[in-house]
Amino acid sequence: MHNEGIILKKITGYICLVLSFVAWSVIIALPFMDISNSEMVTTSTGLIISGEVLFIAAIALLGKEAWLKIKAIFKSKK
Repeated sequence: MHNEGIILKKITGYICLVLSFVAWSVIIALPFMDISNSEMVTTSTGLIISGEVLFIAAIALLGKEAWLKIKAIFKSKK
């Protein structure tokens, strides 16, 4: 039973991580959609907030090791 909880926690974390990147990707497509400027601002604000919340939730669910891996990907090599 305990192992199933850990697996479910990791799966949920990975789903949140993917959805956070999807939210940011949709923002890139907004200028090409036929919507007004006010709708674009409202939608992009909602997507930014939801993307950040999903990313933080993913890190909280996946743990410190996942955070260190993500940080290593974006860390500049000198």
